[in-house]
Amino acid sequence: MSEPETNSVILENKPTVVRKVISDDTSMKVRYALESVVARGTGHNAYIGGYRVGGKTGTAQKAQDGKYLSGNYITSFIGFLPADDPKVVVYVAIDNAKGITQYGGTVAAPIAKNVLLTAIDALGIEERKDEIPREYLYTDKQYSVVPNVIGMTVKDAVKELKKFKVEYSGDGDKITYQSPSAGTDLYEGETVRLLLSN
Repeated sequence: MSEPETNSVILENKPTVVRKVISDDTSMKVRYALESVVARGTGHNAYIGGYRVGGKTGTAQKAQDGKYLSGNYITSFIGFLPADDPKVVVYVAIDNAKGITQYGGTVAAPIAKNVLLTAIDALGIEERKDEIPREYLYTDKQYSVVPNVIGMTVKDAVKELKKFKVEYSGDGDKITYQSPSAGTDLYEGETVRLLLSN
């Protein structure tokens, strides 16, 4: 706690270990299981490529006067990263979301993902390549990385951009500009715009 005018520390709490409730081995297995929930299960809307995110969704039907309410849920998601050495934990709960299918994975997980993305930037958490690869559901929109097509002919660029719609303008047969730029993650089927010149 800091004094507001001088910002000097007047109280600093240190963590105190009270007791260890599970073994390191059990903790590792649970974290891996929760990472699988995000990569392969109901928490897939919190997946962040290049980062190990663990989490669990929750969907609780609300009750009133001893009876369950129809279409009235508390949806939640708790997420953490990196899954093998957590630095950030986020819990999001939404009471009776409107205009959307009420599941923790569809309502709360995307919000938690945005908070985790902000935490990655704020804490400088580095990207890694050892995360569990995401498994897409048939209902998911998939991302692909936009390749660099500058300098290519239209014919070659269209082949290279086969996962996207392509719009182009200008005269000539060489690509001199593309939007979005190479390396951008873009939903498959979205549009890449090209500028042509000689």
